[in-house]
Amino acid sequence: NGKVDHKALPPPGQSETAVDRYVAPRNQTEELVAGIWSELLDVEKVGVHDDFFDLGGHSLMATRVLSRIRDTLQVELAVSQLFAFPTVAGLARIIVSSDDSQGLQAPSILPVPRDEEIPLSFAQERLWFMDQLEPGSALFNVPIALRFKGQLDAEALEKSFQEIILRHEVLRTNFVATGDKAAQVISPDLLFQMPVVELSGLPEQEREAEVRQRASEDALKPFALDKEPLVRAQLLRLSPDEHVLLLSMHHIVNDAWSGGIFFRELASLYQGFTAGSPVSLPQLPIQYADYAVWQRNWLSGEVLEGQLVYWRKQLAGAPAVLELPTDRPRPAVRTTRGASVGGFELSAPLTRALRGLAQREGVTLFMLMEAAFHALLYRYSGQEDISVGTTIAGRNRTETEPLIGLFMNTLVLRVNLGGDPTFRELLGRVREVALGAYAHQDVPFERLVDELASTRSLSHSPLFQVVFDLRNAASNPHLGDLQISGVKAQTVTTKFDLALMTFEQGDGLAGFCDYSTELYEEETIQRMLGHLTRLLEAVAGNAEQ
Repeated sequence: NGKVDHKALPPPGQSETAVDRYVAPRNQTEELVAGIWSELLDVEKVGVHDDFFDLGGHSLMATRVLSRIRDTLQVELAVSQLFAFPTVAGLARIIVSSDDSQGLQAPSILPVPRDEEIPLSFAQERLWFMDQLEPGSALFNVPIALRFKGQLDAEALEKSFQEIILRHEVLRTNFVATGDKAAQVISPDLLFQMPVVELSGLPEQEREAEVRQRASEDALKPFALDKEPLVRAQLLRLSPDEHVLLLSMHHIVNDAWSGGIFFRELASLYQGFTAGSPVSLPQLPIQYADYAVWQRNWLSGEVLEGQLVYWRKQLAGAPAVLELPTDRPRPAVRTTRGASVGGFELSAPLTRALRGLAQREGVTLFMLMEAAFHALLYRYSGQEDISVGTTIAGRNRTETEPLIGLFMNTLVLRVNLGGDPTFRELLGRVREVALGAYAHQDVPFERLVDELASTRSLSHSPLFQVVFDLRNAASNPHLGDLQISGVKAQTVTTKFDLALMTFEQGDGLAGFCDYSTELYEEETIQRMLGHLTRLLEAVAGNAEQ
């Protein structure tokens, strides 16, 4: 009728398209840019595809944004670049390429012939060597157990798995020794079979016990990297409308980002097969093997040495071990026996306060949480020089974003807490360390260990023993109208003394801590997480503490 329906309009400062296509920041650069826009434009939620000018930006505001980017990221941009690339994702790419332009420019990743020997990526090579040292180990298994309630089409699910395996070469790849190293051997096709195990005849209590037993056995069943598929699945039928899927992959072909790709593609394919109209997914520009060849060619010589110079200086003289008090003496030879404590939760109001503090200080939420974790470790250990490990997606090239495979890298964040800094001062130190690490993130962690851990100890992991990660909200897989929930893991292995994993949950944060049962009791870890929560509550109210 020509009238404006005000109720149908998006909130002020947010375009309709932004509401429809919100995508959370996917890396630290995007998160920093989104945080700057959020604060200066007074918009609570900024996605990577949101347009600066649609959100209310203008020329004067653009100058303020670029000033903040210069202060935070030490990158000089022109106003014309913001006009040419007005989204968070576009501007973040310009910032990354500006960093690259200070050194040698990396070439594009291009397809390579498959009739030549294909090397392993650096990360794959490390896992292959570790498998040679400990054959039969399940340490790098990635088990997933999901419970489905509703009418599941098992045939459509199996076909969907088959399509994903045909689409991604890495899931059809084995790793075969050639002398003292290994090569990728890619099968042109791979028949994927998902056995269905009938458990519906068992009484409920026995049925659930059998689910737990089978899930534990599957999680601990090793993969033969050289001769069997590195992805497997079995479906447990508990009743006509309840099933449990046990899915396992080896980490050598998979990482956390890959899990998101896998389940998004699974949802599309499953919907197509159940509807009788199979889905055709966009063609992939490259495959993981192309990346492995590119990485070997690019990350060598002058490029590698330039980044190693930074790490040699950054980690020179770092303590070999973080001397946290433990419940039991550290054994001479560590094992991977571990357990997990959940229940770490930060409320929505506290998380909002922490986000606001992070934006005001020009840091990401991860940097703030990392600073708090360092402060906690300092209070427990009394040690001023503390190194903590964290993971990074390792996908700073657009060609790699749609690929399943192992791209993730590990960074060492060494922060000095000497001089009794306020939390605001500590944030500045963490930001400087993190930005330096991101600018030199291409060096494979395994190469850092070779370079810097001159003396290895069997009693602890090299370079760091404690890990902290903050991940974006992971949406549960969606398959048609099925209700999907996770099945709690019965067996936990850990490569570290402590590993605190946090993630977005609703408007708050949640997390869990894996720990070595050789060192700690569960009560100790619960107490430590409680202290971290109270520390965060305190700094949210006063960062000058």
